[in-house]
Amino acid sequence: MSLLPLTLVILAAFIHATWNLLAKRAATAGPAFVFAYNIVACVAYLPWVGWVLVHNAHVWSLPVVGCLVLSAILHLAYSLCLQRGYQVADLSVVYPIARGTGPLLSSIGAFILLRETPSTQGILGLLAVVAGIGFISTQGDLSAFRKPRGLDGVRWGAATGSLIAGYTVVDGYGVKVLGIYPVVLDWFSNFVCFLMLAPIVLSNPARAGEKMKGHWWLAIGVGLLSPLSYILVLSAIEMGAPLSLVAPAREMSMMVGAMFGMLILRERVNGWRLIGCATLIIGVVLLSTS
Repeated sequence: MSLLPLTLVILAAFIHATWNLLAKRAATAGPAFVFAYNIVACVAYLPWVGWVLVHNAHVWSLPVVGCLVLSAILHLAYSLCLQRGYQVADLSVVYPIARGTGPLLSSIGAFILLRETPSTQGILGLLAVVAGIGFISTQGDLSAFRKPRGLDGVRWGAATGSLIAGYTVVDGYGVKVLGIYPVVLDWFSNFVCFLMLAPIVLSNPARAGEKMKGHWWLAIGVGLLSPLSYILVLSAIEMGAPLSLVAPAREMSMMVGAMFGMLILRERVNGWRLIGCATLIIGVVLLSTS
């Protein structure tokens, strides 16, 4: 992976960790919060999408439309699945499994569906990124998996990771093969998610408004940052960076989140977390030079 795509992926990781910090503060708002930040994303990025569509020729074929709709369905399912996982199990179980299995499965999908050729160094870098995620998240303590709802976390985490892999491969195919512009793909995905959530949220607007009290500024932040993070990732893929390398490299956000926890939230730092950060850095270096 060349320097520019790698830089975009690293920048995306920092932005991803930032908007997740904001979203965490609004976890109780549920689907209403997802609906709110989808509105923000659709409105904020509409001028950019309009400019791209006006100044660039784009072929609207059945595969393109199908890709946009499938991407939206997978993104929405991912958001709701992750939320459900957090409701029934510990964060320390669901998150590492979801973020670890996602890049692994998406890389396998890239090898099979997009016919990307894996290199030994790339595979080692991929495994190092996944291992680093595990070290940071579990901090060497696997006792969470033995709790009464530990297996629930494994199931929902694996399901979420599968959806991450699914939308990563679908979006990678849309950008690399179908030639969909990253901002267009992400915007239409958010728009279709908005349409899908609208009947659910607006069926009880008073309840949705109550859920969103105090969370609107967070929704604005997530609505602006979340699409930007993913557009940068898709842009790296559009530049020719292999999806099998981009998928695990973007999980650097886990390392950035750990750094935010250490420096901002004053979370406890132990040897396992430091080992995880070092392993992630090694993995990213291997991926960038493969």
